[in-house]
Amino acid sequence: MFTGIVEGIGIVKKLDKKTNNRSAAKIKVDLGNLSKGLKVGHSVALNGVCLTVTRISKEVAEFEMIGETIKKTDLGKLESGDKVNIERSLKVGDRMEGHFVLGHIDGTGKIINIEKLPKEIKLWIELPNFLTKYVVKKGSIAIDGISLTLVDVIKNKISVCIIPHTLKITNLDSKKIGEKVNIETDILGKYTTAKR
Repeated sequence: MFTGIVEGIGIVKKLDKKTNNRSAAKIKVDLGNLSKGLKVGHSVALNGVCLTVTRISKEVAEFEMIGETIKKTDLGKLESGDKVNIERSLKVGDRMEGHFVLGHIDGTGKIINIEKLPKEIKLWIELPNFLTKYVVKKGSIAIDGISLTLVDVIKNKISVCIIPHTLKITNLDSKKIGEKVNIETDILGKYTTAKR
């Protein structure tokens, strides 16, 4: 369980899609100070994707990914040197600053516009049609693991506003039009629209 409050940025050291075991890929990420106290078996969200630490050496953690993770997220397209948003899992008693984020990505969206306003950035994202039923104006959404509030919802296009602090501590400042981002819609929206 996460809150979508990114703690910092990690740097991809290596992405290996040719593994000898059952995982589809392995990724190594330099977590810097966020590696303190981290152990094998702990959960970490990379760009909003909940992954399990399978190996750790100093500040570099290794994670295994299955085919579903590669298919549904942008992690399989990362390269050495890329920045990823990092959030350690929530501990009982921690403050809830964002919203409940599971780290279970619903799909990827495409950045279609970046409006630079005087004191914020307005990011426009095109969603896959199947996700539109889960988004509402002023509702919550996690984009690359960042808890954000939806400003506009127009058919399959959404917008969110990013304050300077969020730009500074996440990888959003390096995103460009046409790039994909991981999308996790609000869990409440999923349950209220679920068919039984």
